[in-house]
Amino acid sequence: MCIILKTPKLHIGTAGWSFKDWVPAFYPKNQSVNFDWLQFYAHYFNFVEVNSSYYTYLNPMIVESWLRKLEDVDDFSFTLKLHQDFTHKHNFTKAKVSAVLQNLNLLKDSERLSGLLIQFPYSFQFNDSNMNYMQKIIELFDGYNRFVEVRHKSWQTKKAKSITFCTVDQPNIGESIEFNPVVGNQAMYIRFHGRNEEAWINSLSNFGKKQTYEEQSSRYEYLYLPGELVSFNRQIKEVYDQVKDVYIVMNNHPKGNAVANAFELLHLLKNREKIILPETISNTFPRLKIISNNH
Repeated sequence: MCIILKTPKLHIGTAGWSFKDWVPAFYPKNQSVNFDWLQFYAHYFNFVEVNSSYYTYLNPMIVESWLRKLEDVDDFSFTLKLHQDFTHKHNFTKAKVSAVLQNLNLLKDSERLSGLLIQFPYSFQFNDSNMNYMQKIIELFDGYNRFVEVRHKSWQTKKAKSITFCTVDQPNIGESIEFNPVVGNQAMYIRFHGRNEEAWINSLSNFGKKQTYEEQSSRYEYLYLPGELVSFNRQIKEVYDQVKDVYIVMNNHPKGNAVANAFELLHLLKNREKIILPETISNTFPRLKIISNNH
């Protein structure tokens, strides 16, 4: 008798979609007046993580514009990243909570919301005080999928039922949490930051200093090797039977690396099914041509 394992829903994409250095690696160099990056992105991926909401409280009109652009797209969702006031500065007000909720509800009401990413820094170690603070933040956004990222290994074995702790791949530096697929609330949320150890160490030493965009982004400049992606594919599938949803976020965005790796991992997770690729990406990353079904 053949046993068919139920496959969870795959939500695969990148952390952000608006990067100038994705031209021409992903977005074409020659763009018409009506060309829109989000619409182009949504033609190939069904999910994106919004990074800008970490730095600013988005005007709801911006979120509404996203929704209008995707009116003809059946399957697409956003994860909003919680503002740093909550996770890093520990300085928020009722007005700031309301600002976040307004955008969450706009997306939720349109059935475009995956959830809220709550990303704490490496310095946020496991202890009673931090656990209580985390619980406070989680309760503020009850009623939404909450994806909580912690980066210090003191959280390694912690689990929860009502939230999803993120699985993180990052350079193995100091007491960094290790890659180990974590299941919570019947979901798995995996964030890939790359393995550029040297640049990561430099960014830590320059923390707080004024840096250019290139300097800030350099620690994420990494293209995962095919063998590394095969290993991720195996580890992710080992817990398929425990989840309904798998969220994959490639955050190694410089030069379009995140896009290339997202396509490659999608191909593997779909049991090596060939996928539709834009010519831009296969021209920039020739190794992707073998996974393309373009004719």
